[in-house]
Amino acid sequence: MDLSELNPKGRFSNRVENYVKYRPNYPNDIIKFLNTNASFTKELIVADIGSGTGISSKLFLDNGNQVYGIEPNADMRRAGEKFLNNYTNFTSIDASSENTNLESESVDIIVCGQSFHWFEPEPTKKEFFRILKPDGFVVIINNRRKSGSEFMNEYVELIRKYSDSEVSKTFNTNFSDFFGSKTIYKEVFNNSKTFNLEILQGDLLSYSYIPSEEKKIFSTMISVFELLFKKHNKNGNVIFDYETVLYLCKMK
Repeated sequence: MDLSELNPKGRFSNRVENYVKYRPNYPNDIIKFLNTNASFTKELIVADIGSGTGISSKLFLDNGNQVYGIEPNADMRRAGEKFLNNYTNFTSIDASSENTNLESESVDIIVCGQSFHWFEPEPTKKEFFRILKPDGFVVIINNRRKSGSEFMNEYVELIRKYSDSEVSKTFNTNFSDFFGSKTIYKEVFNNSKTFNLEILQGDLLSYSYIPSEEKKIFSTMISVFELLFKKHNKNGNVIFDYETVLYLCKMK
């Protein structure tokens, strides 16, 4: 498959509503970790690359940082602007990881939340070097599902069974190739959530590789999904085992 067919800049347009309402946030402990390991303070300027609906930007805006949200998808960007409307320290920019429209050496930290695997590696790496100040860091944050419990194992299997194998592909940016020999620090934070049926379904349907309603397989998938929830819920809720994985690299 040609990389252009993956359509990373447009593929979430029909998922925006669910993305805004149901995708989980990031734990505040990330700020404490960065303060300890990257001398992170509220005075530092943040570029959130692939800022989407604003979930990752909010973490840093609440800390008092100036944040530039770089988002090429118009629907996602508008949702982020609406979500972060009350933050005077947020600037939304219609741009991409390969061409951010930021000035050279203008940001202290680059943040990528759930977006790094959609970037074209080589032009993005060149752009990151250009916009980072000396001693600048790159922070990559991902919420990911944890297998282990019976419910999570069956839920992950449902996603595997019904996912569009082509749509689920990414650019698979390799950390070693991207960061070279530089040291990459990794930290994992618990980010488990309590989901009712509506939230769980909304989270499921926010992923671009899950069949949309017009697909024939959609109704079958939802029936299986509802049976899974019925089997595992307690008092109308399930424990959804998310963990947030953070990668930190002093890139420049």
